[in-house]
Amino acid sequence: MTFDVRRFDIYRKVPKDLTQPTYTGAFISICCCVFMLFLFLSELTGFIATEIVNELYVDDPDKDSGGKIDVSLNITLANLNCDLVGLDIQDEMGRHEVGHIDNSMKVPLNNGYGCRFEGKFSINKVPGNFHVSTHSATAQPQSPDMTHVIHKLAFGDKLQVQNVQGAFNALGGASKLESNPLASHDYILKIVPTVYEDMSGKQRFSYQYTVANKEYVAYSHTGRIIPAIWFRYDLSPITVKYTERRQPLYRFITTICAIIGGTFTVAGIIDSCIFTASEAWKKIQLGKMS
Repeated sequence: MTFDVRRFDIYRKVPKDLTQPTYTGAFISICCCVFMLFLFLSELTGFIATEIVNELYVDDPDKDSGGKIDVSLNITLANLNCDLVGLDIQDEMGRHEVGHIDNSMKVPLNNGYGCRFEGKFSINKVPGNFHVSTHSATAQPQSPDMTHVIHKLAFGDKLQVQNVQGAFNALGGASKLESNPLASHDYILKIVPTVYEDMSGKQRFSYQYTVANKEYVAYSHTGRIIPAIWFRYDLSPITVKYTERRQPLYRFITTICAIIGGTFTVAGIIDSCIFTASEAWKKIQLGKMS
């Protein structure tokens, strides 16, 4: 007796003459195919597209930066001459720089009555502040007007990723033109390190920040203190990491198999129930007629 490997066939074929097509079965089959096609296209779209996963951890992500953070500032002082505008930087490591001028530019506005200050500089990764003031001017004005508009204040690399919504330029568009001209402005910033890793594994380092602000006129025993625009910052120990990921191929294949198998199984059960009920109803009708 020869061994017949066909006995292992679990997909036994039924002769076509022994099958019975029905309108209900045809309708269910068409709906089943349309439904499977819809689910397949949905899964294919999700497989092709990348997703961004975020996580939090405690660490300094950019250890190669030398303990520095790049800062980009763009601010307009509508009623202060450019000769009077300066940038001062202080921190807890003892840095005290008055009139920082490297990588900065002053653009006169309103026929010289106003000024737009643009600057790029670095700060140490320790609590400190930088402020726009008239402290570096050779002669202090009697009543400097500190009303302003902040166009941009950003830290680290510029991230332009569509699916990442963050506070990378939280003060962009902030306007204090209607404030008291003689008031100082304090912006208290909490800087959060942020890492973005793309599909190739390349990382970009940026910083988000939250902000609170207050406005006040300061006095000392000698009289009113010269106003300034202060940006006081501190760093958060928590790092936010965004990672680009794509669905693995094995998961996509598993999902497609589950869609096809599950849809066929459920459709078969529905068709079987409808056919059985239909046959039972016909037998009942034949019984009544006899």
